[in-house]
Amino acid sequence: MNPDILQRAAKIKMLLMDVDGVLTNGKLYNVPGPDGQMVETKGFDSRDGIGLQWLFWKGIKTGVISGRVSPATAERARQCKMAYVYQGHIEKVPILEEIIADAKIDLSEVAYVGDDLTDVVIMKRVGLAIGPANSRPEVKKVAHYVTAAAGGDGAIREVVELLLGAQGLWGEILRHYEVGE
Repeated sequence: MNPDILQRAAKIKMLLMDVDGVLTNGKLYNVPGPDGQMVETKGFDSRDGIGLQWLFWKGIKTGVISGRVSPATAERARQCKMAYVYQGHIEKVPILEEIIADAKIDLSEVAYVGDDLTDVVIMKRVGLAIGPANSRPEVKKVAHYVTAAAGGDGAIREVVELLLGAQGLWGEILRHYEVGE
């Protein structure tokens, strides 16, 4: 692992993410609800979810900033104990500034995972910018780290393991589940 990435990851106190293409594979599914009206839903990776809960256990806050509004996102954020949930915001910098002010942390202590053009402005401002394997090429150019896994297929779990490992906390998770390092 690149020493610069590990040094950046060691400072992180908050992980913020886009949703579609990061926590999901970017596909949106429209299914009929009980009243016959179409309802949008999306799929989330279960391993990402438990990883986000481990960050919660270790005091690393998490949150999402998404351009779309989705009840599925709100529910997933609740399940994963996210501290910040902002939906319907394509212009993300003002939201980032609001979150930083509320959390009383420095931008260098924030990691952000994004996959599309709307995420680049945030990625250029934070301490650790990450793009999933399926990110746009423009995103990969500004990312400090590009995951091996695609969004919605373990990219966030990979990020969680990177952060916890760089902070010396991954061994505690492994021991908790009686897994050797």
